[in-house]
Amino acid sequence: MLSILIPIYNFDVVDFVTDLSQQATTCGIDYEILCFDDGSINEFKVKNRQITTIQGVVYNELPQNVGRSKIRNLLAENAKYDYLLFLDCDSKTNTSAFIKNYISSAKPNTVVYGGRNYAAEPPETKDSTFRWWYGVNRETIAVNDRAKQPYHSFMTNNFLISRELFLSIKLNEELNGYGHEDTLLGISLKTKQIHILHIDNPLCHIGLESVDEFLQKTREGIQNLVLLIQSGQVDNSIKLYRYYELVKKIGVETNVLNYYLKNKSNIEEKLKGEKPNLRWFDIYKLGYLISLTKA
Repeated sequence: MLSILIPIYNFDVVDFVTDLSQQATTCGIDYEILCFDDGSINEFKVKNRQITTIQGVVYNELPQNVGRSKIRNLLAENAKYDYLLFLDCDSKTNTSAFIKNYISSAKPNTVVYGGRNYAAEPPETKDSTFRWWYGVNRETIAVNDRAKQPYHSFMTNNFLISRELFLSIKLNEELNGYGHEDTLLGISLKTKQIHILHIDNPLCHIGLESVDEFLQKTREGIQNLVLLIQSGQVDNSIKLYRYYELVKKIGVETNVLNYYLKNKSNIEEKLKGEKPNLRWFDIYKLGYLISLTKA
């Protein structure tokens, strides 16, 4: 019935996997939980080896980091059941009916996306506040709003797909680092007219990076976006790309770039406040994108 697939990178998944195993067992289904470690530091490998004693778990440590796309493709290739549930490792469920909700929504030619949310209160670690603030205001989207633009709102953190369908499309392994593998998958699903069913079954994202780490990941994602733009693989479903095309059209591309270059450090400091204005972050991303295209 169900293969639960979790790529692991530098995160303790013991509680998460224990919860998922208990839920799947309660549902009375045939299941497995494949957990592949993608080059974590030894501290997390030692912790996560505990999950080998949990019912239904297969744990494997890859000899080196292969990247976000390839490890998910490897998980799918090694799965044995008809449906694949891809989950990010730095997560926890919000309900004991999480697995049940997916089982009741499974359809052969449909991708089911459950969404993402965040804790109601900001993290105690102030350096992670911006990541939480961004997640609450940009990534936590009500199911009805997601359904209005089903391909725009899709991410790979929490989705169900048939094994046959996923292996027919897979994730693009040419992208390195962080970002936009989910963008390409969403575009592929849209091109092939594969329906995305949005349900109210979010995972809570608990792996909050520091602001500097998140900015670095953001820059890596934009570097991948440039590659996609250059190869003609993007469309206007990507908000940053729409802004990029707009500033070029109205002739203010150089103005935005100069503002970014002059104020880059100042914007980074502004994003470290308790309630940062996300428009500063939008300008930061747009300026960085333009700087790469002008290089």
